Amino acid sequence: MIMSNVVLTMKLLNESFAVCRLEASEPIPEWASYGSFFSITKTAEELSIVCPQENVPGGIKCEPGWRILKVEGPLDFSLIGILSSISSVLAGSGISIFAISTYDTDYILIKDEKTNKAIEVLSANGYNIISE
Repeated sequence: MIMSNVVLTMKLLNESFAVCRLEASEPIPEWASYGSFFSITKTAEELSIVCPQENVPGGIKCEPGWRILKVEGPLDFSLIGILSSISSVLAGSGISIFAISTYDTDYILIKDEKTNKAIEVLSANGYNIISE
């Protein structure tokens, strides 16, 4: 089913998050799994961690200052174009994203300084934005 005439609700999570990069050979650090949201992805090239910014110890390669908009779900796997629609709306206003998908929904990371603009743009394009 192509996403059309579907009003999506997105929830702004309270915390600030960091996107970290470790070497693929490193074990998953304990600090990575603290908090109500974290994402850990391991590939042959890297260990990528998204977690609350306050969890990240010094000396870790990371990009701090991200906020998360959670697409309220669960979303049916037959829906097509959710991330495409959101990213197109934001790209049209010069806002880049870092997206994470789970079984039930999608999470859109936006740099902290662009959050208010992103909420404004998404709201103007028919998305319902709520706060945690």
